[in-house]
This record gives sequence, structure tokens and C-alpha cells, in this order.
Amino acid sequence: MLAYHFTEMPYPFLPDDAEETYGAMRVTLPSRFCDPKIAHDLYNRYLDEYEYADELGLEIMLNEHHATATCMAANVSITAGTLVRRTKRAKLLVLGFPLAHRSPIQVAEDAAMLDVISGGRLIAGFVRGVGTEIHPANTNPADTRERMQEAHDLIIKAWKTQDVFNWEGKHYHYRYVNPWPRPYQQPHPPIWITGSQPAAVPWVADHDYTLATVLTSYEQTEALFTAYRKRCEEMNYPEPGSEKFAYCALTFTGETDQKAEEGGRKLLWYLNKRRPVGFFAPPGFVPPQGLTRFFDPKGNARYNRGYEELIDQGIIIAGTPKKVIEKVKYLHDRCGVGHLLMMNQAGFMTHEETKRSMELFATEVYPELKTLN
Repeated sequence: MLAYHFTEMPYPFLPDDAEETYGAMRVTLPSRFCDPKIAHDLYNRYLDEYEYADELGLEIMLNEHHATATCMAANVSITAGTLVRRTKRAKLLVLGFPLAHRSPIQVAEDAAMLDVISGGRLIAGFVRGVGTEIHPANTNPADTRERMQEAHDLIIKAWKTQDVFNWEGKHYHYRYVNPWPRPYQQPHPPIWITGSQPAAVPWVADHDYTLATVLTSYEQTEALFTAYRKRCEEMNYPEPGSEKFAYCALTFTGETDQKAEEGGRKLLWYLNKRRPVGFFAPPGFVPPQGLTRFFDPKGNARYNRGYEELIDQGIIIAGTPKKVIEKVKYLHDRCGVGHLLMMNQAGFMTHEETKRSMELFATEVYPELKTLN
């Protein structure tokens, strides 16, 4: 099993009534609440933690979101670019490039450039983007999946074809496709795809990509990974190993039960936010049954639950080193996970708390997990 450090680079220093006044933390919260000097300190603090992850022997996960204080990482290529020369050994998992909202040619170039500079340490994660990206990008929520898949096909052809070609698709049109440079890893870097709906899983399995889930319960995760394995069985593909499955949870490792719970509860800042249905699930973005991941039948956000319930579901993994080992082994045995994506920082968790949690995990937990197949 491999473990990855991750933070969404949040900006938590907001007025107490900001979310209530503007209806949500994403899309409608004005950027005037962002003090650039504070943001400067936060960005550099988060980047220091990523460099520390490299020193500790952890891998690195990066992402991007838009128009939100929960994630100041507005361009994953910039974040990866700042780290690619400041780290030495860690895999750089970009999870990911939002294909439904960005030029696929730019993604092909950005990813190839990062892969070449790093000497082949890039993992290219392709994502559709979340529902709250729809309004800022002014895209049609009903066609984001087919836009993503067409963009994927174009990028793969651009990486594999060593000559100029044109592309005339449904959503993208280019007279000259000729991205420079070529990827360091040939024919291209490993590709991961995020997924939260079983219906989307067969496409991932058909391409033999790694499937990653983000903040899903044990039950939801098991269903998604089972759908992947079932597709492989139906199509007579090789049986997928644990390296094809990744799981992202909010995580904290503490010296004592009390410190672990204090750290785990601080992570709730990320989850306990307003999630208006219109922003998180605009019409056409997910099928009606898919809404159950985010909302209960009354429209209440499912993440706004008690700490103990989130622990029981695996959405938060927090405890002493011994207990974290037990929780991750349970996750591995139940779901067959081979990659643990750890959101080790959220909200007001301090730099010192974050580093100590990472250090405890790397020295006392990780050695026990590396042998899991």
C-alpha cells in the first residue's frame, strides 16, 4: 500500500456569518474575504508540508477547485510546478485535471511537461469536476461526462501520436494537434479516474485505470470497487489488484486517543459546510439516485453528521498509530484498497499539528501498511 499526503489548501479565516450570509462557502462567497497576505503565508505553509511529505517518504496528492475558500488550489498545474523541483522522490498524483472545463491540449502539455521535469514521477488524474464547478465554468452539467471522455481520448491520442493531426469531435475542434513535449513515461503517465457513481465505473475498468473514491463511506466504496471487479470479470479482463483502487479520507494520527480525537474533530471544518443542492448537484450532473451520496431524502447534507458516525463510515480515519493501522487494514481487507489518500490538513489545523500527524503516520503506521498487497 502507498500513502499520499493531501490538503486542499483552505482559507479558513472568514467572518463567522459569512457562509450563512452568502448561502454557501463555494460559488457565491465573495473573494474580498481573501487577504492576499494571509493567503501568501498559507500557500507557503501548505507547500512546506508537501515538501515534508517527500522527506518522510510519503507520496503527494494534489487537486484543484474554483470559487471557494475550501480550496485555494485554483490551478493544479501551478501547484505541481512549484513542487516538481522541490521534491526528489515522491510520486506527484495530480487528481486532478478537470477535463470537462479545461482545454485538453493544455492538459496534455501541462502533464507532459511536469512528467519530463520530474523524470517520470507524475500520475495523471483525470476528473470531471464537482457540481460546484459548473456555474463558475458556465458549462452544461448534462454533458460534462461525455466532454471529459472526449477530452481523454484526445489527450491519449496526442500523447501517443508523434506527428501533427487534426481533431473534429462533438465538443472539441482543433486544426493542429501537436503538443510539446512528449511525456517522460511512455506512452504516457499512469492514469487515475475519480468516481462516485457505479454507472461510471465500467469505463474506468475498460481502460485499466486506477479508480479513486473521495470521502465515500465503506459501503459506497465497496460497491464502487465491486462494480469495477465485476466489469473485469464480465469482459474477461485480468483480475484487478489493489493497485487499481484508491481511497481518500480525512486522516489524523495522534500520540493519544485524546489528541487524535482533537485533531480528527478539527478536520470537520471541511465537511460541516453548506451544500446547496443547486450548486453541488445541478440538474443533469448526477442521476437522481446519485444524490444520496451528498443528501438525505429531506435534502440535508449527509456530511453534516456526528464525528463518531463519520469515523464509523471511514470518512474520517483518526486515532493513535495502533488504531490507525487497524482502521486502514480493515479498509484494505474489506475494499481491497492499495492507495491511501490522506487529507491530513483542513480548516484551522496548525502547521505543527499537521506535521506531527504526518510524522507519526510515516514512522509508526506506514511501515505496517507498506506490506499490504
